[in-house]
Amino acid sequence: MHPMTSIERMTNLLRRQPVDRIGLYEHFWGDTRKVWTEEGHISEDEDLADHFGFDMDKVSPFKLVADLEMEPEVIEETEETILVRDGDGALMRRHKLHDATPEHVDFLVKDRAGWEEHIKPRLTPDRARIDFEAYRQAKAHARERERFFCWAGIHVFEIMKNVTGHQYMLMGMALDPDWVRDMVNTYTQLTIDLQEILFSEEGEPDGIWYYEDMGFKGRPFMSPTMYREIVQPGHAKGFAFARSRGLPVTIHSCGYVAPLVPGLVEAGMDCLQVIEVKAGMDLLELYRDYGEVLSFMGGIDVRVLYSNDRAQVDAELEAKVPVVKGRCGYTLHSDHSIPNTVHYDTYRYFVERGLELGSIS
Repeated sequence: MHPMTSIERMTNLLRRQPVDRIGLYEHFWGDTRKVWTEEGHISEDEDLADHFGFDMDKVSPFKLVADLEMEPEVIEETEETILVRDGDGALMRRHKLHDATPEHVDFLVKDRAGWEEHIKPRLTPDRARIDFEAYRQAKAHARERERFFCWAGIHVFEIMKNVTGHQYMLMGMALDPDWVRDMVNTYTQLTIDLQEILFSEEGEPDGIWYYEDMGFKGRPFMSPTMYREIVQPGHAKGFAFARSRGLPVTIHSCGYVAPLVPGLVEAGMDCLQVIEVKAGMDLLELYRDYGEVLSFMGGIDVRVLYSNDRAQVDAELEAKVPVVKGRCGYTLHSDHSIPNTVHYDTYRYFVERGLELGSIS
């Protein structure tokens, strides 16, 4: 087969149609780029997708906080952390010295009354919610390089988590499911309305990418039944809008989400991304069970990259890539973002060896 462009390759991979090789994409912690730049491996403004030859670009151009006019309010600041209140009234503590998941401190919305008073009335499809210029520039950048381009954003579970925190959202699913269903429907419709505005003016992307972290170590945040009854209707509606425009849907979810995969497939997901090994996810098992209907991205244990031991990298890649490339639906990616403990040469070797194993005759 002749070498394909990244657009051709990713389009086929997401449909499990013939390709020349597996795809390539990655996420990095900001600290990693800083270290590799200081060491002289990459230049200050260099595009990592260009540097490593990734097949995809994406951009997240929507602002979904309730109060668009509110500037994040700094409540407390130390040498290491900053405590900020955002436009949803959520109080989050973030690390200043390194990238990390923010600590959830407190939330304005803890129940239906808080949602209906403070958040829902503000969630209109205002053009101010869309960064048209960021989308335009990212799309043009991808086109110039013939890379597959995704609109990216958070979907309902991730949005609600940012508004209420996991605790109140999950309590709501159990004690007041109609409230959570209302949030699901409201945010799904808002996202669709904004996508319609953006795509009609700036053109469609090649695909849709949703961040939706629905699991932690060993289990999802909700049962498959609760997922189907409360969250899946929003997913089905949002994914159907994408598919009506011929746009494949990739779902990023950290944590253990294997029990939710059947429902996600029913909702219309085309590709599952990150497949976190340390949380209990198993790429080979997923491929065996769903490889005929689902594409995959990730599932390579990033801890072998922490070791900076090429023998361990070889063993991980050799155990998985030759198998999952079989149905032409796999894209090489770690099972999480690359931290600064991974040496540049290790990651470079990971890419080169992975693509070598992922060549398809």
